[in-house]
Amino acid sequence: MNRSIAIGVGITALIIAVVLYLSAFTVSMTQQAIVLQFGDPRQVITEPGLHWKLPVIQNVVYIDKRILNLDSPAEEIIAKDRKRLVVDAFARYRIVDSLRFYQSVGDPRNATQRLQPNFISSLRNVLGDHTLEELVRDNRAGLMKNIQAAFNNATQQFGIEVVDVRIRRADLPEQNSMAIYQRMQTEREREAAEIRAQGNEEAQRIRARADRESTVIIAEAERDGQLARGEGDAMRNNIYAEAYSRDTEFFAFYRSMQAYREGLKGDNTTMIVTPDGEFFRYFGAEAGRVRR
Repeated sequence: MNRSIAIGVGITALIIAVVLYLSAFTVSMTQQAIVLQFGDPRQVITEPGLHWKLPVIQNVVYIDKRILNLDSPAEEIIAKDRKRLVVDAFARYRIVDSLRFYQSVGDPRNATQRLQPNFISSLRNVLGDHTLEELVRDNRAGLMKNIQAAFNNATQQFGIEVVDVRIRRADLPEQNSMAIYQRMQTEREREAAEIRAQGNEEAQRIRARADRESTVIIAEAERDGQLARGEGDAMRNNIYAEAYSRDTEFFAFYRSMQAYREGLKGDNTTMIVTPDGEFFRYFGAEAGRVRR
């Protein structure tokens, strides 16, 4: 009898433990919860801690309270100036109404699929009304604010709040980029050829000026040299003339000695002349006098 009572008490305690386990659930600081009964929302819990639900007939769906990221694949968008852009952007949002979010989205894992079309539509609507220069250079921050506002308006039905939108990259399509690159390369090659042509022209001008100056310098040097040689020859002739006028005999003797030195230069010099020729007139004279 006592054994049967003990078994009954044990089974009852086990059932109570199972019921308590199935009835209790916890909500963390980063979550909010929705209690569902046969799929219908019954209670929204935003406070963290231990909470209770009916076992079996109720279940709990957890909704994240943190700021979440929404990534979008790169989209090709036509700007106001008819230029094609490849835009890579992302958004950050927070779920502020968990009940509306669950009712409109359902499973939180489907949030990205439901929100991406609205995000892409906001990107196209805003960027389609502005030019490439505004996006790339003039008003990038303002356009991101406009996209955030448009996306926020489009997603109010989902119970979320868009806190930020950022454009990672906004480039021209690859074929356009290649065409621009080739055009830039052609332009740079043209500029390089023009600079080289200007350099060659300047080099030729410098060489011509240097050649002209060198020709002038050489001509002036030759002129000055000829003048100096002329003055030297004149001075020499004057000296010769003065010396000749003072002692004609000595001058003739001196000129003959110079002729001998030049004519008998070298070790193998051979001359065939008559002994009484005019060339040796000083050789046969006594005391250096001229032989008559």
